[in-house]
Amino acid sequence: MNYFYLGLVIAGAAAVVWGLPAAHRLRSPYDVLAALAVLAGVILALLGVLLTAVPEFFNG
Repeated sequence: MNYFYLGLVIAGAAAVVWGLPAAHRLRSPYDVLAALAVLAGVILALLGVLLTAVPEFFNG
């Protein structure tokens, strides 16, 4: 098991946990950045889970 992949899951979850309330709390130009952080966090977490479960997924 590669701990980098678990780090992706943790970093993605942290971005989602921070970004969801921040997207509603921040003013207009900054709420978009928080929403993009949530999107990036979801992608990172899903990628980390995928690579943790199937480490050779992208090695064709």
